[in-house]
Amino acid sequence: MNRRNFLTLTGTFTGGTLLLPDFLHAFGSQSNLLLGEQCLVFIQLNGGNDGLNTFIPFEDALYYDLRSNIAINKNSVISKNKGMGFHPALKDFATMQQNGDLTVIQNVGYPEPNRSHFRSQEIWQTASDSNKYLNNGWLGRFLDLQCKEHEPTAGVNFDSIDTLSLKGNEPNSITVKDPSRFKMRMNSEETVKLSDNPQLDFVRKIANSVSEGSDDIQKALAKSTSEITYPKTALGKNLEWIARLIKGNLNSKVYYTSQNGYDTHDNQINIHQRNLTELNDAIYSFYNELKKAQLLQNVTIVVFSEFGRRVKDNGNGTDHGTAAPMFIIGGNTKGKIIGNNPNLTDLDNGDLKYDIDFRSVYASLLQHKMDFDYSKIGIQNKALQGIF
Repeated sequence: MNRRNFLTLTGTFTGGTLLLPDFLHAFGSQSNLLLGEQCLVFIQLNGGNDGLNTFIPFEDALYYDLRSNIAINKNSVISKNKGMGFHPALKDFATMQQNGDLTVIQNVGYPEPNRSHFRSQEIWQTASDSNKYLNNGWLGRFLDLQCKEHEPTAGVNFDSIDTLSLKGNEPNSITVKDPSRFKMRMNSEETVKLSDNPQLDFVRKIANSVSEGSDDIQKALAKSTSEITYPKTALGKNLEWIARLIKGNLNSKVYYTSQNGYDTHDNQINIHQRNLTELNDAIYSFYNELKKAQLLQNVTIVVFSEFGRRVKDNGNGTDHGTAAPMFIIGGNTKGKIIGNNPNLTDLDNGDLKYDIDFRSVYASLLQHKMDFDYSKIGIQNKALQGIF
């Protein structure tokens, strides 16, 4: 059964507001779902965020020489620390770091980087080598091993499309665009067998799974309210939903969402300012909600992009590059700056050389937050120390 037919059939049960991936398989049995209250929240910056204009090497004269058209004025850089500082739009990132709740990991990338949006996102989402292709995402593989049986909301993705990161052998995640718009379309009395055809019967089984997941989400939302005013942006709304699900004890291990618009080949100053402002405001509202609910220590927020931008500007923007910073917020992070400042004198064909492999960050998250042996999902890099 192809994806289009699959979605057409299952859409009758979800009202088109739950998006189902096309990688679902028959239900199997796995080890126990990890107990505890820890969860991971991933925010993917789509398009390739310009790390050098996000966490800025303001004391490096080469930064201004190579970016004469788009460099951030030294006097505008905030929260300066050892030659680095934040874009002025990230004023609350600076506050979170001063509170000891935000860690910056510098120069994150991987060997033999790929500058294609699609392929580099795929590499980050599967934790593969740049010359290898994996069918399942790194978080999907993790959930496969952590779920004793089918857990429809072990991972929740807030987006209009599903994410490869959560794809596993079992359907342990669900993609939701707007949980306020979907209602239960059936209950146990209304469930009927669609057909004697095994493929259609399989769809019925998946539809039952979706209903179960949507019911769990509605129950969690019914037990929670927002106590913070969130910005009226797509990311702000998604993080508000995630906060309510966490507060409502949905007990998902992974939440995932994204923000678009970081492919800044042109008009970068204005576009990047707007995007970073939206990012800052949404995350700071989420952060304050979690702090107010005394849940920040249980929630680790991970902000990343598929690559950075080239060091030299193209006149009015930047082209696809390689290494860039990651940000870790909450989860009892130590609030450090990890890694060396970007070395603008030693470039690889005009791009930054990575110092820290992103898979070592994943390994640290799994080891320290999920108490999980990351080697079981094929990550061979050693866990990065100093985050927690």
